[in-house]
Amino acid sequence: MDEYSKLSGKNQFGLLTGKPLAIGGSQGRGDATARGGLFTVREAAKELGIDLSKATIAVQGFGNAGYHAACLAQSMFGAKIVAVSDSKGCVLCDGGLDAVAVGKHKAKTSTVCNFPGARAISDAEILELDVDILFPAALENVITEENAPRIRTKIVAELANGPTSPEADEILHKNGVHIIPDFLCNAGGVTVSYFEMVQNFYMYYWEADEVYKRLDKKMTTAYHAVLDTSKKYNINMRQAAYVVAVERVVEAMKLRGWA
Repeated sequence: MDEYSKLSGKNQFGLLTGKPLAIGGSQGRGDATARGGLFTVREAAKELGIDLSKATIAVQGFGNAGYHAACLAQSMFGAKIVAVSDSKGCVLCDGGLDAVAVGKHKAKTSTVCNFPGARAISDAEILELDVDILFPAALENVITEENAPRIRTKIVAELANGPTSPEADEILHKNGVHIIPDFLCNAGGVTVSYFEMVQNFYMYYWEADEVYKRLDKKMTTAYHAVLDTSKKYNINMRQAAYVVAVERVVEAMKLRGWA
């Protein structure tokens, strides 16, 4: 950023995003990926008739996105987090886990393992739990053709990139599992990065509540565009997301005389 600013002869804070607040960063960027995902989950729960205040959630991957997703699910909706995992193991507590307390435990011990009051389960088990919402928030291709038939959740909210294989996609769709695809569900981070760039251009910065309000509107609108397309063409949510994206590109190309 500094080098580009030097070449252009003025500060160019909007060149990159995710900056500290003191040099043009945006409020709300830290938990934006998870918060954006939670907004889409809220809309999906409405569509499926799920009461989020009584919902159970498993979070596979307790990094930035997974941790914030668990915390926000509790603070925003009162949902119950029953299982979380990281690279070293998984823990389950049927009575519910305090996401903040688990986060502190991980910060102290470098893992969610051995959290007081919880028992260890396997990496495979956390994906196959009978919960309302599953957040795959770590690795790609964790839901595959092999384990997809055993996935019992109602909603798969993909905070990771590519956690579901194409073959698994079809199986889950056939079995009535509602997938919120990654490039919709985890788009909150890049959306707030876009907001950061806009604020840099304006040289006027929003309070966190304003960022969250705008993020909510963007994510909610995007979710319903995909959902409506899914219903219109009778296709799964991932296919619908691609259709929405490609249709917008084609429209722009036609308007510019490129097609």
